[in-house]
Amino acid sequence: LAQKMEFLFEDVSALREPAAGELEAYFAESSARFVQPARVTFRQLYFSPDRRGARAREDAAHALDTLASARLDSAAAEALADPFMFQDYYGDRPVEQVATAFGPGFAEALFRAAPGSWQGPVQSGYGWHLVYVDSQTPARTPAFAEVEADVRRAWMEAQRDALKQRALAEMRTRYEIVVPEDLAVTGPVSAS
Repeated sequence: LAQKMEFLFEDVSALREPAAGELEAYFAESSARFVQPARVTFRQLYFSPDRRGARAREDAAHALDTLASARLDSAAAEALADPFMFQDYYGDRPVEQVATAFGPGFAEALFRAAPGSWQGPVQSGYGWHLVYVDSQTPARTPAFAEVEADVRRAWMEAQRDALKQRALAEMRTRYEIVVPEDLAVTGPVSAS
């Protein structure tokens, strides 16, 4: 019965098209849903605590001095660091993705770093890194015209959910649910 009701709730025939101005009003009320996340493009050099022990941070700081005083090509710069199990270059990545891969502190450090020079050492869950930020794009709320199709989909979904909730509430008024005492749960259920 529950599956049948779910199927009936999905019937889009009860949905209507938004009236003029309704999508813009919905966008204004829920613009946080459409915020485009901050993005960053960076490269990193990794200094492994497994290989270097307690010297990993110190070695990263020394490598930063070397990078600042000499114009090294990327192969020479990479030779200062340890191999990293993932990428060395991350192009146009959302901050959430960077935080998932390296940790929130690492992601925050990338947005505090000035683009255009090697900086660090920055700690991640893997060890220490020197980072070169190529570009940063702050989070922004796009103009309505940029996301109108997404706003329409979200508005339609909200309307579908509202119809479903009203139908369920109406249905509850017509039925009484009785659970026999021997099936009633009176305390926490154990998984024994």
